[in-house]
Amino acid sequence: MEGNQSWITEFILVGFQLSEEIELLLFVIFFILYIFNLLANGMILGLICLDLKLHSPMYYFLSHLAVIDMSYPSSSLPNMLENLVKHKKTISFDSCTMQMVFSLAFGSVECLILVVMSYDRYVAICHPLRYTVIMNWRLCIVLAITSWACGFSLSLVQVFLLLRLSFCGPQKVNHFFCEIRSVLKVACGDTWISEISLFADGVFILVTPIFLVLVSYVRILWAILKIQSKEGRKKAFSTCSSHLCVVGFYFGIAMMVYMVPDNSKQEEQLKILFLFYTLFNPLLNPLIYSLRNAQVKAAFYRVLQINTTV
Repeated sequence: MEGNQSWITEFILVGFQLSEEIELLLFVIFFILYIFNLLANGMILGLICLDLKLHSPMYYFLSHLAVIDMSYPSSSLPNMLENLVKHKKTISFDSCTMQMVFSLAFGSVECLILVVMSYDRYVAICHPLRYTVIMNWRLCIVLAITSWACGFSLSLVQVFLLLRLSFCGPQKVNHFFCEIRSVLKVACGDTWISEISLFADGVFILVTPIFLVLVSYVRILWAILKIQSKEGRKKAFSTCSSHLCVVGFYFGIAMMVYMVPDNSKQEEQLKILFLFYTLFNPLLNPLIYSLRNAQVKAAFYRVLQINTTV
């Protein structure tokens, strides 16, 4: 890595070509959305910690999702906000490396946590009598630790392969943060190993989880259709509808961002998708869970009542 840094010490993030006035306006908008994202996900995390009725496997994994949704944008947005307000576009080599590590890691962990949550819903709907036996706390902790360890391991491997290359210029990265495929384009030498590794990583972390989620929800739907009462079907579907919405948003955008073949003509469109993926998607998750989940809303009202009585 030392040899690489002797060639290049910083990158220029091209981002979006905008006037200084527009950049200041975007700074205000993005800053407000970022703070709102931290508050919304922090509220979900706080409710799960404070309310004993939410101490169940489903909400345990939801708390991990809230942590990821606060951490993922935090890996790149502070630097982007600084660049917008100072009208500069540079980032140091080390900061760029850390951005790649954390953005890849948190994105991978979220994919795996969503798969684990779909398995939790499958057990709850298809094997309700054995739910507490199957989804015991030991298994939940193992699944969570495995997801985090696997996500960070994959991220470190990808960044290590990239750092074996030399960066001799040009310094311009055509993105608003250090997205690994964009950084790879400014590397010298043969990059085919990194490109193949990134594609394999995408298949493992996106295609395989989507397949597992679809299998889980096909079985869930089949089990729901077998329920005799209309109220029973409605209640069973409501327990997994929030997760299904989150999965649809997350994997839909992620597939367009990471699995679309590289095309220079689509770079601007991909940057906009990345912006949505980084800024808006983590904000949608707490909104979906708070608006569509009766237990989360009930926990919020209980906390409010406790505070007003105190």
